[in-house]
Amino acid sequence: PHTMEKQLHLNLLASKPPMAGLQSGSNVKLRMGPGRKRDFTPLPWSQYFETMEDVEVENDNSKDISFVYCCEDSCQMMEYITLYVAHVGSHGPVLMLLHGGGHSALSWAVFTSVICSRINCRVVAMDLRGHGDTKVKNPDDLSAETMAKDVGKVVEALYGENPPPIMIIGHSMGGAIAVHTAAANHVPSLLGLCVIDVVEGTAMDALNSMQNFLRSRPKTFKSVENAIEWSVKSGQIRNVESARVSMVGQVKKCEEPLSSPGVSRSISEGIIEEEEEDEEGGESNHKRKKEDDQEIKKECLYTWRIELSKTEKYWEGWFKGLSSLFLTCSVPKLLLLAGVDRLDKDLTIGQMQGKFQMQVLPQCGHAVHEDAPEKVCLVCWPYLVTMFHRLCC
Repeated sequence: PHTMEKQLHLNLLASKPPMAGLQSGSNVKLRMGPGRKRDFTPLPWSQYFETMEDVEVENDNSKDISFVYCCEDSCQMMEYITLYVAHVGSHGPVLMLLHGGGHSALSWAVFTSVICSRINCRVVAMDLRGHGDTKVKNPDDLSAETMAKDVGKVVEALYGENPPPIMIIGHSMGGAIAVHTAAANHVPSLLGLCVIDVVEGTAMDALNSMQNFLRSRPKTFKSVENAIEWSVKSGQIRNVESARVSMVGQVKKCEEPLSSPGVSRSISEGIIEEEEEDEEGGESNHKRKKEDDQEIKKECLYTWRIELSKTEKYWEGWFKGLSSLFLTCSVPKLLLLAGVDRLDKDLTIGQMQGKFQMQVLPQCGHAVHEDAPEKVCLVCWPYLVTMFHRLCC
């Protein structure tokens, strides 16, 4: 026991130097000086994860493909969902990361870099069905039950019958799926649960206005750069670096070129240009804009990878009864919120009774782990150390 505890402490407490560009990346200021233009070019997944692999999973006598991004030394793929994997060492805890609705595993990219620079751990971020690059026979089945089973199947495909201790961290819809996964015991080696900015009461109230929000988004973009620009300027993602890698997993090329009167208008919807137009060049700029609009109609545009508006029938199932389900999970639990006003009655009582730990990270948007990856890391790191210390003892 003493040797095991010592090794776990070495794995958990080994400090790594900050990764190049990490500090500046997560603190990118949205306001730049006059004449300076922000960089909205996409960033590759390989800058944050070590491998991107398909995991084949059995599903009702057929095989589905899941996509996984990983950070670890040995990631044996037996079956298929899209995974991104990252690691520091081949041992230590496994962090299974579940993204929110409409996002992808890439929303965890910057967080993965931060956590791997501070702790020896393995990170597995998966594209949930219907999202990112994951291919399944029935991508429209986004029920909580089905997606929770997917998580369990991926863990089994990666680690077999003896999986290592795993902590699941989920954001929004992914947080709800994390709770359903834990409650159904799909991951028998589950060591802890972290849910980011999802509370039953607030989520259920928000469902009434969700369709209006989805309709307010641009339907197409002229490029991935344009999509990244929109995400930052609209406030959907407040961290420029995260937006540059995350949005790549949210949009795709349109299958057929679109050419309708409303296309060019929808592309720039919600984007407020910061650069003032030069008065002398105003006429030529206006002319150039018209020419650009004509070109846009001929180009292959980008659109959302998943039509969230069509998944409405599953929304209530994700969140209804979530608070009580969360409280009944026997593993240590951590709730990260962007505002304390998000707590509902059940969670307020549970928090007062010490049934879970809670941390509020103000000045963040809904995508807390993207807006403030370093703050989320600072909260999760001691939590991980505490959990593994209990495991040893």
